[in-house]
This record gives sequence, C-alpha cells and structure tokens, in this order.
Amino acid sequence: MLSALMSDPTENASRLVAVPSVSSQSNLPVSDVVESMLSELGFTVERQEFLDPHGVRKANVIGKIGPGTGGVAYFSHTDVVPVDSWSVAQHGPFEPRVRDGRLYGRGSCDMKGSIATAMAAVSRLDPDQLVQPIYIVCTADEEVGFHGARHMVENSTFYREMVASQSRAIIGEPTELNVVHAHKGIYGIRVTSHGKAAHSSTRDGVNANLAMIPFLAEMKAIHDETRNEPRWQNDQFDPPWINWNIGINDLNCAVNITPPISICTVYFRPMPGQNTEELISRCRAAADKQGLEFKLECAGAPLSGDANSEFVRETLKLSGATRSKTVCYGTDGVMFGELKQILVLGPGSIEQAHRDDEWISLEQLKKGANMYEQLFRHWCVQ
Repeated sequence: MLSALMSDPTENASRLVAVPSVSSQSNLPVSDVVESMLSELGFTVERQEFLDPHGVRKANVIGKIGPGTGGVAYFSHTDVVPVDSWSVAQHGPFEPRVRDGRLYGRGSCDMKGSIATAMAAVSRLDPDQLVQPIYIVCTADEEVGFHGARHMVENSTFYREMVASQSRAIIGEPTELNVVHAHKGIYGIRVTSHGKAAHSSTRDGVNANLAMIPFLAEMKAIHDETRNEPRWQNDQFDPPWINWNIGINDLNCAVNITPPISICTVYFRPMPGQNTEELISRCRAAADKQGLEFKLECAGAPLSGDANSEFVRETLKLSGATRSKTVCYGTDGVMFGELKQILVLGPGSIEQAHRDDEWISLEQLKKGANMYEQLFRHWCVQ
C-alpha cells in the first residue's frame, strides 16, 4: 500500500474539512493540504494558481500516478458554500466531529468527503502494479461558476493528456454511490437597467425599474413557455423542465428615492439536446429593446453521457447497480465536454449538502473508498 496512514477516509475528510475554503475566500490553504496528501501518495502534481473574477488568488491541484495515458480521472472541487448559519451547537462548521455514525462539518458531503475516499482508495494500491494512470483533480470555484474547471481546461497539461487519450472520467459529487450518466447544464444572465437617483417628489430622477418592467414581462413569458411547451421538456429528469429562475433587485435604500439601478438575474438549467442559444438570444434581444445592459455570466452545457455506453455498463456491473440515472444539479462536468467517457459517482447525498448541519455518513465514506478502490483496480492495475 502507498500510505497506510491515509487509508481511513474519515480521517482524510476530517483533515480537509478543518481547513475553511468558502468560495469567496482563497482556497490556497486547502490546496496546500491536498497537494501534500497527493505528494505523500506518490503523485506527480500540477498546481495552477490564478485570480478569480474578484481578484482572489485560487488554485487547482491535479495529480497523476501510474504510467502512460488513459486510465481513470477523478474530478472534485475544494471550495464550499458559505456558512450564514450553523445549527450544530457542539462545534463550529470547520471543526469536524464524528457523532452517531456521521461526520459533521461544512464540505463533509460536498465534497471533501468524496476527495477523502478517492485518496483512501489510492492509498490501498501498490504503485508498482499500476499499468495505467490515475488522475485526481481538485478544482476551485465549482460553487460559484466553475472558474477553476474552466482555467484547468484551458491551461492544464494533464487535462490535455486526459482528452488526448480519452481517460475514463468520474466526477465524485454526492450521488449516494449511484451511477449518474447525465445532469442539467447551468446558464446565468445578468441584465442591468441604469437610472438616476433623486427625491421622488421632484422631476430630476429616472426610475431604473421602469425600463426593467417590460423585460421582466418577457422573462415571465419565457418562464411559462419553458414550463409548458413539450420542446423544453425531458421526462428523464425530475423536474422535467429547465428551472427558469428569475431574480430582481433595485438595491434601493429608501422608498422616496428613484432607484438608480435595477438588476435582473436569470439562471436556467437546460437538458441535453435543447437549444440554449435560442433562449440566450431572446434574452439579449429583450434587453436590447429596452436599452438594458446584458451580460452572460456563466455558460455550462449539460452533462450528456450515454446510459448504454460500455463505460456506464461496466461501472454499473462493478458497483452492483442495475441502471444509471439523471440528476438536476450541476457539476464541473459542464466544462468537460471533450471527455466522452464521463459520469458522476460519489458518496453522500445531495440532500445533506449545503445544509446548516452538513454531514456525510461514515458508511458512505467507507463504501465510497471501497468503490473507488475497486474501480481503480479494475481499470489501472494489472
């Protein structure tokens, strides 16, 4: 074995959860821990540092162990969602605790527990018996727009190697170890109306909301259309529509001031085969008609694997499951369209992610490590 000290996924997860890595902050400290763990296991490590859209320094860590190309690539992210509230009185969100068969802490389920199981799985292998490589990828900023994954796709030597050899790709997000062959994409649009602040009793102000109202009416019409028309439906998903989510905010500080700015956000989740460009174009045209500022903030195509592919069938057989499924949340996989053998498979339940008492069961950690070990052995060990 590579490292008996890292064969326990609960210990690995606790080590990672203890390092805060909320997306708005730098993930360099947790990336240092990940890099140290990979190096301890004998991986060759590629580290990429970059500035996020807010100027905060972030890092991706990509490790490779084993000869040649191909093999299997495990994908994860190190950032976690904020802790606006935490309901566990006994400890804080970054003080991991085991209680009643669960590991509690922010990121324990989404998705540091998964990273921990992949590390544990590799630690149980004999590196001299590897005939194909294992890659472990830990990106930044999955929770806030896939910035780390995008940077990796554009700049990583190891990622180019995976694409050239079409490595098998497993995204380790929580699926309760069910095999997921497809998930929805995610697109984000921000439209801004500019006005002029003034006392509402005068003629000097320009209410930014007035130009926004017709645009909102068009967004409501698209919402209703995508909810009801068959071409925007896909019964393989639940819910079977694209989740056209409209947000509005004028940031106004007083009721007697004309709002100088009005903002509408639209985030929608299309399914494979749907014409997202049509929807984006309609939003842009509606904004242009009212003289509004339009920005496409994020664009991630659906993960569209083949449920009948050899890769999915083989993974099902190894996992003991009978069929794969779809999910409606997104993953870094929206950036990995060049990888054709790709699926989502990881420990923990999405229902435990992002909660104010986030946890993952120790049983899922144990089963996850065993599952990944079995898959790594099958594809990469002689």
